Amino acid sequence: MYITILGRQPTLGVAELERVFGGNNVTPLSDLAALIDTTHLDIRTLGGTLKAGNVAIDIPNGDWQKVSQKIVQHYDKLWSSADGKITLGLSAYGFNAPPREVQKIGIVLKQKLKRSGVSLRVVPNQESTLSTATSHHNKLGLSPNKVELLIIRAKNGRIVVAESTGAQNITAYTKRDQQRPKRDAFVGMLPPKLAQIMLNLAHPAPGARVLDPFCGTGVILQEAALQGYDVYGTDLVDKMIRYTQENLEWLGDTHRVTVTPLLHVGDAMETSWEQPIGAVVAETYLGQPFSAPPSPAKLADVRKLCNHIITEFLKNLYGQIDAGTPICIAVPAWRDNTGQFTHLPLIGTIAQLGFKPHEFRNVSQNDLLYYREDQVVARELLVLTKI
Repeated sequence: MYITILGRQPTLGVAELERVFGGNNVTPLSDLAALIDTTHLDIRTLGGTLKAGNVAIDIPNGDWQKVSQKIVQHYDKLWSSADGKITLGLSAYGFNAPPREVQKIGIVLKQKLKRSGVSLRVVPNQESTLSTATSHHNKLGLSPNKVELLIIRAKNGRIVVAESTGAQNITAYTKRDQQRPKRDAFVGMLPPKLAQIMLNLAHPAPGARVLDPFCGTGVILQEAALQGYDVYGTDLVDKMIRYTQENLEWLGDTHRVTVTPLLHVGDAMETSWEQPIGAVVAETYLGQPFSAPPSPAKLADVRKLCNHIITEFLKNLYGQIDAGTPICIAVPAWRDNTGQFTHLPLIGTIAQLGFKPHEFRNVSQNDLLYYREDQVVARELLVLTKI
C-alpha cells in the first residue's frame, strides 16, 4: 500500500493515479494525499505526484500527541540496531501542529537512539512539511538510511504514516525543459510534467505508437519516448518538425534512449496519418496568449476560431483511428477576473463527434484544468475514447 502526496492541482494527480492504477485502487484521503492499493509505484513516471511512500503505520483516529508517541515508539524499536547514520526528514499534512512539534519527533527519537549507539540526523526545517526540493536534494527515500516520514491526517480523522520512496525529481524535469536545444515561447511552453500527466491520462498500451498531431517542439513525444512508446508527430509548420527532430536527437544522446520518431508536416484538420495509431496525446491550438482577460468580443472571436480548428481536427481524427483508441488532448479555457472559466462549445457536444469522455471514480472530468493564478488561458484536459 502506498501514499502519494499530490501536486499543486490535486484533481489532476488523482485522475492520473486512477488511469495508471485503476479507480478502485485509489482512495483520496484529503486534498493533499491519496492512498494507492498497489505493490509497485515509481514516482518518476507520475507528473502529478510530489512524493510517494510505503504505508508503515495506520491509525483509525487520534490527535497529534498520539501519532507522535506512536512514531517514536515504532522507530526507536525498528532502528535501535541500525548500521550507519540515519538521516530523517519529517513532513506532516493535514495537522495544525506547528513546525517545532513536527521536528520534536526527530529530536526525541535522536535522543533515544543515541542510547543504543545509533546516530540520527534530523533534516532541519522551518515548516511543517519538507519541500519537494529539500526531499529530493537530501535523497530521502532513496536508501534505507535516508528516510522521510509522511504523516497524513485524512478528512475522516484517519492517520497514516508512510516511509517515502522518493520525491519528484525536479532537477530532471528542469533539464528536459530548459536544456533541450530548441524551445519556442510563441507556440507555448508545455511543461514536461504536464506532458507526463497527459500521457498517463491517455494510458496507452505498452509500446504503443503515440501520435501528437500538434507536436510543436516535441515535449509530449519526448516524454512518450522516455516511457518506452513509439512516437509519431505532425505539425502544420515545418520549423516545428525540425525542432522536434533536434530535441528528440538530444534526448537520445543525453538520456540513453533509442528514439526513432516518425515526423512530417501536416495540418491536423485534414492530414492523413500513417497507421497504426495506438493513442493520441496533444496540446491543441490554444489561441493567442493574453496577459489580461480579453473583451467579450475578442474572447468570442478567439473561442470561435479555437473551437473550429479543434472540431475539424477531431472530425479528421475520427475516421483514422480504431474504436477504443485512448485520447488526451489539451484545449483552451479562458479565466476571467472572478476565477470563472469560459469553455469551448465542443465540450458539451463531444459525443456528436464520436468520442466518449472517460468516467473517473473520484474526480470529475470537468475539473481537469491546468493553470496558474496569473494566467488567463488554461489548458483543459479532455480524456476520451473513440466510440
